[in-house]
Amino acid sequence: MIARLLITAVCLAAAMPALAQDTYVIEPAHSRPTFEVQHMGYTTQFGSFQTVSGKGTLDRAGKKGSVDVTIDAASVRIFDPRLDAVVKGERFFNVEKFPSITFKSNDFKFDGDKVTEIHGDLTLIGVTKPVTLKVVDFKCGEQPFNKKPMCGANATATIKRSDWGMTQGVSTMTPGDEVVLRIPVEAYREAG
Repeated sequence: MIARLLITAVCLAAAMPALAQDTYVIEPAHSRPTFEVQHMGYTTQFGSFQTVSGKGTLDRAGKKGSVDVTIDAASVRIFDPRLDAVVKGERFFNVEKFPSITFKSNDFKFDGDKVTEIHGDLTLIGVTKPVTLKVVDFKCGEQPFNKKPMCGANATATIKRSDWGMTQGVSTMTPGDEVVLRIPVEAYREAG
C-alpha cells in the first residue's frame, strides 16, 4: 500500500511540469507586426503585415516557453499602396520565391512570472539570423468579452535588413537599413 502511494506520488510529481505548461494560439486580428524605416533621412515610414499565425507554449512557473510564428510575406502593406507591389517584388521581400517569414524560439527570459525577452531565429527571404525581442506590457488573464484565458504583450527589435541580404536602396536610404519591428501579440490558451 505504501509502495503504491509512493509510486503514485512520484508519477504525479513527474507530471506536474507538463501540467504547468500551456499552449497558446495567436489571435491574428490583434497580432499584426509593423515596421518603421527611415526614408532618405527625412521621415519615418511605416508598414505592416496583415496575416500572421502561430502557436507557443508558456510555463510561467518554470520560466520557459517556445514560439513558432509564420507571417504571410505577401500580406505586407506600406504607407503608399502604389508601392506595395515594389516591396513584394524581387528587390525587397520577393514574396513569390519566399512566401513566408518565420520566427522560432525556445529561449524566453523572465522577470518574476513576466516574459521580458525572447531570443530566437528570424527567417526572412531565405536567410535565418538570431534576433532578440524585447517584451513589455506582458499580461495574462481572462479576455473581458468572451471570458477565454489569454496572454498579450508588445515586443520590439531593431534589425538591419542588409543582414538578410535586402540591400536595395541602403546606400541612398530609400529606405534606410535599420528597421524597427513592433509586434503586438494576443494569444488564446488552448482548451485542454
